[in-house]
Amino acid sequence: METTAIRRIAVIGAGIMGHGIAQEFAAAGFEVGLYDVDEARLQEGLTRITANLDRLAAAGVVAPDAAGTAPTRIHPSTTLAEATADADYVVEAAPEHLPLKRDLFAEFDRLCSPATILASNTSTFTPSSLASATRRPDRVLVTHYFNPPFLVPLVEVVRGPQTADATVAATFTLLKNLGKSPVVVQKEAPGFIGNRLQLALVREALSIVAQGLATPEDVDLVVRTSLGRRWAVAGPFETSDAAGLDTVLAVAAQLFPAIESSPEVPALLHDMVAHGDLGHKSGKGFYDWPPDAAEALRERIRRALIEIARWDTDRSTAR
Repeated sequence: METTAIRRIAVIGAGIMGHGIAQEFAAAGFEVGLYDVDEARLQEGLTRITANLDRLAAAGVVAPDAAGTAPTRIHPSTTLAEATADADYVVEAAPEHLPLKRDLFAEFDRLCSPATILASNTSTFTPSSLASATRRPDRVLVTHYFNPPFLVPLVEVVRGPQTADATVAATFTLLKNLGKSPVVVQKEAPGFIGNRLQLALVREALSIVAQGLATPEDVDLVVRTSLGRRWAVAGPFETSDAAGLDTVLAVAAQLFPAIESSPEVPALLHDMVAHGDLGHKSGKGFYDWPPDAAEALRERIRRALIEIARWDTDRSTAR
């Protein structure tokens, strides 16, 4: 399907990811059917969308007229057939439960035109595990957004073994036109790209704390004040080239044998979860999280991401 033929979007799930995905499509001028089984969650999602757009407009990231009209393009429904009616592109953002997702994809296949592309925001399951529930595996793929989807530009476009090149190309172009930074993952692999990199760092961070080399606070400080700042503007291969690959080789030869490589989930993480220390949702994790502190962190992250988005907008305008 050519991207010019994609006019109506259906987003399935109005939760943390779904409402933000619907928001972006609506702000770009698409009519969006937004589905959730829970009417209250739908209304909460619409409220969040309006608040997000107001905040982005105030920061100059979204034009005020786009922020004002975008919510009118979102059509909430608790009926799947209504939400997907005439949809050219479906994005599933339901909970990470494979039987649920497979049931939804089977329903999309039944309800939607044979030309409709079916995408999933899953961060866990392969495209083939979803495509096998349909009669159109060539039109099924994963589009893995990162939270919050309207502020983090990356989308991993993951193709399955039967996904057609045209499906990947149409999705890639659609996302580029939304202002996203899509990356094509050419083969199915657990964690795709982003989560593989992220969990590799988390594994080493857990190992450092478990060995008593540093506290969680100091590990976070190291990442925030060095790696995080550099990686925001240059990735690991760019920084390796800048350092010199001979230097990287020398450091790797010394460090690789010492870096955590166990395939087992670290005992530290198992123990914390077993004790009910889950982070924000329980009020305690590596840090204590009373409600005001948890909200302060979320606000700090939002403000930083908005500032980065505004910088990107200003840079694009200046070109």
